[in-house]
Amino acid sequence: MQVEPLTPTIGAIVHDLDLRDVVRDDQLFAVVHDHWIRHQVLFFRDQALSAADQLALGERFGPLHIHPAAPYVDDNPALMQIHADADSQRNNGEVWHSDVSADAEPPMASILKIHQLPASGGDTLWASMYAVYESLSEDIQQWLLDLTATHHMSYTGFYGNHTPQRQSPMAVHPVVRTHPVSGQRALFVNRGFTRRINELSAAESDVVLAMLFDQVKEPLFQCRFRWTENAVAIWDNRCTQHLALWDYFPETRSGIRVTVQGDRPYLER
Repeated sequence: MQVEPLTPTIGAIVHDLDLRDVVRDDQLFAVVHDHWIRHQVLFFRDQALSAADQLALGERFGPLHIHPAAPYVDDNPALMQIHADADSQRNNGEVWHSDVSADAEPPMASILKIHQLPASGGDTLWASMYAVYESLSEDIQQWLLDLTATHHMSYTGFYGNHTPQRQSPMAVHPVVRTHPVSGQRALFVNRGFTRRINELSAAESDVVLAMLFDQVKEPLFQCRFRWTENAVAIWDNRCTQHLALWDYFPETRSGIRVTVQGDRPYLER
């Protein structure tokens, strides 16, 4: 197994590894997990994972998360469908976000396998929320530690006629969270789900969130992955955000995502 960092900040491609072996081998899983914690998102090409294998890989990390509203395949809500084509009105992940941060216990990990690709385009970008937080001035870093934010998911106009699995989630989380494994602090607000900083007026909250959301766009904090057929990405939702580019309309991009339950975000002083 060889690990090739994509950038000094975030992301690595893992070569010469069959993810099915990770499911069966405790020691190998521990090695992969350590690299995952270090690089925040790992990429694996040419993986022969079946849907059952992908579910088993997810369960290696922990109990599986069920998306509140997204469509799924094989009559299994844990197999979230990621799909955009000529008939789609929107694209999954078209704004910077951490998956379902509106849950009281947001997902820990997401595992996406792409099955069908457009002729070109369809890349995904990831950003390190460690790096974003550390890029802020010390005074701003300290000030943010006292703030909380409301996260809310709205189904309107996104999931079409698909019947939600549960009510639209809403939760309050610290603006800065402590990663339970690395111990590092990460910014935990995102354009997809964060609606309001609770300790500020609406106008003040809008200004601060806009500043923080813009900071995520800095290329120095990002990596970009060009998908190939049967490639897999595993990312840490506790310390990353991602953005899926929809630059391939009207072509099709399709895959399956398995998501792993997380815990309630907290800040350790």
